[in-house]
Amino acid sequence: MAMFESLSPSHLLIVLMVFSLQLPSSLPYATFVFGDSLVDAGNNDYIFTLSKANSPPYGIDFAPSGGRPTGRFTNGRTISDIIGQALGDRSFPPPYLAPDASANMTLTGINYASGSSGILDETGSLFLGRVSLSQQIKYFEETRAQMIELMGENATIEFLKRAVFSITAGSNDILDLLEPSIPFLGRDKLNPFILQDLMISNLTLHLKHLHELGARKFVVVDVGPLGCIPYVRALYLVLKGCYPVANRIVKGYNMKLSRRINKLNEEFGPESVFIHANSFDIVTEVITNYHRYGFGNANDPCCGGSFPPFLCFRGDDANSSSVLCQDRSEYIFWDAFHPTEATNVIVANKLLDGDASIASPINIRKLYEYEL
Repeated sequence: MAMFESLSPSHLLIVLMVFSLQLPSSLPYATFVFGDSLVDAGNNDYIFTLSKANSPPYGIDFAPSGGRPTGRFTNGRTISDIIGQALGDRSFPPPYLAPDASANMTLTGINYASGSSGILDETGSLFLGRVSLSQQIKYFEETRAQMIELMGENATIEFLKRAVFSITAGSNDILDLLEPSIPFLGRDKLNPFILQDLMISNLTLHLKHLHELGARKFVVVDVGPLGCIPYVRALYLVLKGCYPVANRIVKGYNMKLSRRINKLNEEFGPESVFIHANSFDIVTEVITNYHRYGFGNANDPCCGGSFPPFLCFRGDDANSSSVLCQDRSEYIFWDAFHPTEATNVIVANKLLDGDASIASPINIRKLYEYEL
């Protein structure tokens, strides 16, 4: 390392980043994560928004932070975190809005996801701040420009061909439809079929734009069974089980998404791979057979209530804190909207190594290994 001693810290960082690109291809590839609160790694901590997870007990089981909140909307790791670790990643893609995020862009990738955001730009407006999917992709354009400046266009193109682009979005678009309109604030509700088609057309444009920017390996996660989450069941006074109308809307969207993913694979051929990740069936199976998966409660959130105001927080004392379950591994839901880390582990493992009914045309592990 004597040859590097005369370099300033900033120049040394650039040298190490470029050197890392020459390492054997067996090392983990970078992952660029887009989406909503299911995969947000802390971007909402850096914006003015009502959608935040920056206070205890969020992150209570997230070992890298010592149990402190990181902006993840769960008690521990997200599905993206778990998949990355299983594939050998040494650290997690940092949130784009964090001050030092660009230092990791060629090592781990970047996380652009934002809680309460959706496929449509207007989704989540009641939460004030959020980074829409279209804005997330604009942020990636900035990352790509930094890469080109750092290592040149040809090297950037080759690097992005090996990277994996993960998109988890759509839940909040459908939740906006399911929620009651607020007088003078709410927009007119779309017909569910029109909403589904609008989501598909917008998402397709986003995916094609990422392809134009150099992305070649895609994981597109569908929408889970929203009719089963505590928040929706409370809205429609379903004490146990799931609200079927919500799940029918979700299934209709997911079916259209699957068909569109197939068309994208046909359109772009073997030089690109688009995976449809079927989270709906995985989570539905876990909820239906929760005892088989080691859970004791399939209905209630571990933190906060099943009814308004649905808040999960730690106050100054036990009397002012939200109810927190004793054993977080017993619960499918962490709060009224999001799964626990225990649930995320099951979903991640099935997406990693599942058959074509779970991840099509190939599973995520095979995608990482796929040579273009």
